[in-house]
Amino acid sequence: MRKPKDTHFTDGEIAHFLRGIFMGLADAVPGVSGGTIALLLGVYDRLIENIGSLTTCLNDVLKREFRQSWVKLRTVEWRFLFPLLLGVFLAFGVLAHFIEKLLDNYPKPMAGLFFGLVVVSILIGLRMVTEWNYRRFGYMIAVGTATFLLLALSSGQTQNPSLINFFIGGLVAISAMVLPGISGSFLLLTIGMYAPVIEAINDREMSELVVFGLGAVISLGVSVRALGWVLNRYRDSLLACLIGLMIGSLRVLWPWPNGVGVVSEKEDEIVKGTALAWPEHFNDFLWPVLLAFLGFALVSGVLRYEQKSQARASTRSEESSF
Repeated sequence: MRKPKDTHFTDGEIAHFLRGIFMGLADAVPGVSGGTIALLLGVYDRLIENIGSLTTCLNDVLKREFRQSWVKLRTVEWRFLFPLLLGVFLAFGVLAHFIEKLLDNYPKPMAGLFFGLVVVSILIGLRMVTEWNYRRFGYMIAVGTATFLLLALSSGQTQNPSLINFFIGGLVAISAMVLPGISGSFLLLTIGMYAPVIEAINDREMSELVVFGLGAVISLGVSVRALGWVLNRYRDSLLACLIGLMIGSLRVLWPWPNGVGVVSEKEDEIVKGTALAWPEHFNDFLWPVLLAFLGFALVSGVLRYEQKSQARASTRSEESSF
């Protein structure tokens, strides 16, 4: 397998582990996606290529083509893939504990923070489209409008989710996590499964996690192949649709009246998570807005640093070639 070179990072296991940490932190919070972070860190194509090889290998095992499977298994860059995924799962698991408490105690400020992060992600997506035209702009508007209207039918967070809900959550989350520009956690939040999955991780509810993982594995095997095909042929149109999806889904993150925490203090009462209102008093307005700007500023600062690092690396590479 041809190994793409990273732009400005070392190729050691520690560096891959740290990349995974950053990707896991992004995946745990509904905002910038892990796929976007992988793209910014210069390992996205390499990650998709290795995961694609691994899923092909598993497919050969199911067909009982063990010799062919072993040959493909040896092409996987384990010294790259294993530390990277270890960092992703470790960061996600650690951050999940803190996020659950914050969602319960500060639903409106957390909604504001997530809102700011998703706005940054939308801007990143807009810059990823290499060429805009009326058709792609129309895709974005159509998907955004449809998403906004469909979410009006949502009742917010899923109450007492079944194993089927967790399976669907795994299908949705992982397929989005490998897409640059959209967060898997954000889609979980959109379908009302973000808090249940976070709670299952913290409580180590193995049956729910196994079913969620099964959905994720199936989705990963299908989405990686489909993603490679679509990105090669319709990259800009796909990104335009994803941007529209994020714009329309901002309805879920509007802090008022209920914020992200759509579980009522009254037992068995479902609070509508997509209702829209204005803040009732100044403090109700202040903290969500401040955290929205904070999330926006933090991610924007990281992105500017990455761009400067890539520019310096490119300059050094050009100078060394002379």
